[in-house]
Amino acid sequence: MTDAPTTTPEAELATFRERRNQAVVQPLGNLALVTTQWIDSEQPVWGVPGLWAPLPAGESGLRLTAAAADGIRVDGELVEGTVAVAGKDSAKPADIVFSDTVRGFVIAGPARNYALRVWDANSEGIRNFGGIDAYPYNAEWVVDAQFRAKPGTTMPFEHSKDDGETRELSIPGEISFSKDGVDYSLAAIESGRALQIVFSDATSGVDTYSVGRFLFVAPDASGKVTLDFNRAVLPPCGFSYAFNCPMPPKQNRFAVPIEAGEKNVLAKDGSLLH
Repeated sequence: MTDAPTTTPEAELATFRERRNQAVVQPLGNLALVTTQWIDSEQPVWGVPGLWAPLPAGESGLRLTAAAADGIRVDGELVEGTVAVAGKDSAKPADIVFSDTVRGFVIAGPARNYALRVWDANSEGIRNFGGIDAYPYNAEWVVDAQFRAKPGTTMPFEHSKDDGETRELSIPGEISFSKDGVDYSLAAIESGRALQIVFSDATSGVDTYSVGRFLFVAPDASGKVTLDFNRAVLPPCGFSYAFNCPMPPKQNRFAVPIEAGEKNVLAKDGSLLH
């Protein structure tokens, strides 16, 4: 009987990074997003046909007016005339197809306003993508921590395109740990079944993306959680200017360098993609 094969943290991280490189170039991956346009009156949207307008207050989505020659299909049906296009906050969000490579959907904003997002599987970003630059595996930044639930708590977060305004986001709780004699208490926001830590550190804007990075974690039933900063990832806005990313709150800004995780998005020639 032979022992089961074992993997090293370095090998597991290499697999994680290869999957990241593959994910961002998918038809709806981060590099495919080319447009996010908020609609406050009837207007065209850059790069795609049709006229887009708000629906009456309280209705989810946008109104689309197009000719059959425009070739737009909403939920598989060719649009000729005017139709309602349900948003992502609807029970049945609409799927919009503009061409073999270009798709779209409608997202909701914090004030129940709506935007059209356009994804191109043959975008310039995908064509020029050379890889995600990252630090080598660093065992020093695998940290044991404790999650403490704080139900009903919210916190104001700035976003990269909100001109200093803040949005109240739900904070299920805080994640605390000590490292090198310093106590930390990080605010974590909800992200599906996981918790998301939006953080920056002394490498931000120097060796890593200036807005900061994300780390997704899942505490166990007792609240214990491992923070493996080797799996820190770049935010979507590091791949496309059409994203609007949350920025780290004050308590999530490390004064020390965290030399682990992803650093920047590179073009094929090794330069920064943007």
